[in-house]
Amino acid sequence: MTQTVEVDVAIIGAGTAGMYALREVRRAGLDFVLIDHGPLGTVCARVGCMPSKIALHAGARWQAALQLNQIGGIGMEHLRLDHRAAWATLRKQRDGFANPTANRSREIAGDRLLEGRARFLSTDRLAVELNDDGHRQIKAKAIVIAAGSRPIVPGWLDNVRERVITTDDLFELETLPASIGILGLGAIGMEMGMALSRLGVKVTGADIAPFIGGMTDAEVSARAVERFGFEFEMWLQTETRLTLKDSGIVMEADDNRRADVEFVLAALGRRTNIDRLGLAEAGIEVNANGVPRFDANTMQAGDLPVFLAGDVNGSRQLMHEAVDEGVIAGFNAARVARNPEMKAQAFARKTPLAIAFTDPDLVVVGASLSELDPKQIVIGSAEGQGNGRTRILHEPRSILRVYADKADGRLLGAAMLAPRAEHLAHLLALAIGRGETAASLLQMPFYHPVMEEMLQSALQEAARQLAGSRDLPLGLQPI
Repeated sequence: MTQTVEVDVAIIGAGTAGMYALREVRRAGLDFVLIDHGPLGTVCARVGCMPSKIALHAGARWQAALQLNQIGGIGMEHLRLDHRAAWATLRKQRDGFANPTANRSREIAGDRLLEGRARFLSTDRLAVELNDDGHRQIKAKAIVIAAGSRPIVPGWLDNVRERVITTDDLFELETLPASIGILGLGAIGMEMGMALSRLGVKVTGADIAPFIGGMTDAEVSARAVERFGFEFEMWLQTETRLTLKDSGIVMEADDNRRADVEFVLAALGRRTNIDRLGLAEAGIEVNANGVPRFDANTMQAGDLPVFLAGDVNGSRQLMHEAVDEGVIAGFNAARVARNPEMKAQAFARKTPLAIAFTDPDLVVVGASLSELDPKQIVIGSAEGQGNGRTRILHEPRSILRVYADKADGRLLGAAMLAPRAEHLAHLLALAIGRGETAASLLQMPFYHPVMEEMLQSALQEAARQLAGSRDLPLGLQPI
């Protein structure tokens, strides 16, 4: 007979969103179960943001060593990189992030951790098939779905699947291949393309889109394609055909370009794991993607005692968003579990922020240009050629564009290609969230020489275009 366990809150998924939801449930002093089929350790730590940044850092260090001749170094042409040793070092560093994360999940949840797969039986009941062949049924007053996502591998890759890898597979390789193709040049594809290319792997990237790194501002995207095209070949706006051969895959583009590669990395995004939970069978209404309608400010699915957080809802598949969504979902699950008559609490969401750590980084903050009415905004632009710091860093082709409301000067969004742009991105995200205008943000100090001076230039250009610009100097506050 299957054992039934009754709890206040059941959380499906021990990734970032699930663990932050658990923090709120524990803070409320409620009983819980945490269900995860494994492996434990977040996607970010195991196969996402952390190992990719380790690879990017390794690639940057190796590239810097090879370029020492530019400042008088001698003998750089004799340097060699042991790909097996380099990748082993990366995997060891990755494990230094992933293993403690997994151990912490076990430590916090204790015997309330069920390692297995969950399926919905109803809106308040789950069946769990345990990894050790046991079974449980869980009856919960509220349920948090934080089951994460998995890489997309479309069916048209089936005929070459033995030579196709995903980011889940890439960091398990024992050594780096001599050549690799990358399908999909979004943030993940670009980051891994740059990291591998800088580590000496011959990279060929392909995408049917006209832009890279999720960048929809045409001017910034064109600059990025120009800049990164020197480091690896990119096929854009073209269909790519793949043919299996003994030692790898032949990639062919519509314009007759061809590349022979050992593997192809499918960097085509991630799909939600929600399709594995049996929601529709349990009578929960879902959309075409299998996701219930949910409120992004409460994370609640309709008026059910069910909450979605993190990659599983297919909305903002980023680690910092998973943190906030986990907190909101956990807080509201605890709230509803204590009193089913209470409404879920709505929370304001933070300014959207997306960074591809391609060095120079590709960044979108706030609203993207494609989301804005061009008749209602002004754009301030700054070039790296006019910034001392970018020229010192040998990135004069950097560009920053800020979008401001034509009516009142409020900052709405920005896009940039610039070194160390992660810091500019956070500054702008804070400014947009606080309702700063182009004129008001100019009142902050701008040291010299710093990257922020590019922002100063872009803000000045935007402010000068605004109606009713005053006669007083920009950037100074009269007293």
